[in-house]
Amino acid sequence: MKNRIKGDYFYSQIFKLVLPIVIQNLLSAAVSSADVVMLNYVGQSSISAVSLASQYASVLFMVFYGLGTGATMLCAQYYGKGDLRAIQVVEGIALRFSLIIAMGFAGMAVFFPETMMRLFTNDRELITIGASYLRYMSVSYLCWGVTEVYLAVLRSIGRVAISTAMNVLAFSLNIILNAVFIFGLFGAPKLGAMGVAIATSASRLIELAACFVVSAFSKDIKLDFRYLFVRNKLLFSDFTKLSLPALGNDISWSVAFSMYSVIIGHLGSDAVAANSFVIVVRNFGTILCFGMASAGGILLGNIIGENKMEEAREGAKKLMKLTVITGAIGGLIVLAATPLVLMYAELSEQAMHYLKYMLLINTYYVMGAAVNTTLIAGVFRAGGDSRFGFICDTIDMWVYAVPLGFITAFALKLPVMWVYFLLCTDEFVKWPWVIKHYRSGKWLNNITRDDLFR
Repeated sequence: MKNRIKGDYFYSQIFKLVLPIVIQNLLSAAVSSADVVMLNYVGQSSISAVSLASQYASVLFMVFYGLGTGATMLCAQYYGKGDLRAIQVVEGIALRFSLIIAMGFAGMAVFFPETMMRLFTNDRELITIGASYLRYMSVSYLCWGVTEVYLAVLRSIGRVAISTAMNVLAFSLNIILNAVFIFGLFGAPKLGAMGVAIATSASRLIELAACFVVSAFSKDIKLDFRYLFVRNKLLFSDFTKLSLPALGNDISWSVAFSMYSVIIGHLGSDAVAANSFVIVVRNFGTILCFGMASAGGILLGNIIGENKMEEAREGAKKLMKLTVITGAIGGLIVLAATPLVLMYAELSEQAMHYLKYMLLINTYYVMGAAVNTTLIAGVFRAGGDSRFGFICDTIDMWVYAVPLGFITAFALKLPVMWVYFLLCTDEFVKWPWVIKHYRSGKWLNNITRDDLFR
């Protein structure tokens, strides 16, 4: 096969994968922006409630992302090896896990939404708004559990254009339906925050239906629930060995990151409202960085599956150079967006003060996230190494960042901006260990097997 690292070929391959992923991530961020923009006209309480309730979707996304990453690690390498049957079986294994978890979240959202909201805030108004939002989001959780795995498998074999088209459909519908149900357009009821949840669930249902249509015309990888029941001990063992650390990593990190919202949520509605805008802007700033990590992980996985280890090592070096550049671009995007957000946002004077300095902090925070995401979720996982990231992120978040946040906020009672600044040191604290592991080359492994179906 052609050397994928020689000359500019690696960069051309990366950008073929990056562009659809960036479009997909851009649309995802646009949906979050649309929620905040539209709810800005409903009221600060609606923005704050949806922002807090959305933390569960963030956690669930990281669960599905972890499962999808586990599937991607195996599928990308088996695609390089040319074993499509193994890919289909891995998809079935991932769907088993995702559907069980999705049903658990959906059940909680239907029957115990108030309890879920009380974990983030004790404000009665925010609990009421957030609970109604969570009930209607339950449908989207179930659909998401299927589509996220299937689209991850398609991306792992280079079908990023199809994956992006599905997300374009879902996100475009979401934005349109948001406007319809939030403001009561075209005779629809005016539902405010609840309308955001209904729009999301409806668009996810349509996306799932579109995935079945794509699958029906696919010649190789299909969305076939019969594979849920296919048993292969070796692949199941490999999937759990690789996916569970990746899943544990993403859950550990996302739950810890949600603790930031718990901390900020108890510092007042001004801090919560400001952080709602900051999350949206930061998402735009990290789109290119995270797209680079995803694309790099897919391409490196294909190369390793071909057993070309030196090419993979050289590819990782080139990917790191691109990551530093995209991290800098992400910081500039946040900086450029700051005056526009401050001009647009209709918040209290105190919230506007928080918003300004939170955005400035995120101009450099993006670089820390870019490097760590590319290495932990891209390079290391491409080589089948998900264990290091799990250990590193768990120690960083639960031994350092979360305790630091609670101590500074509730024991030392430091000002809000000091608490936020200290929380945003988490990415840089782990740099020395992450970079050392990258240079060691211990992450580089071919995880495929021969004769799986004898």
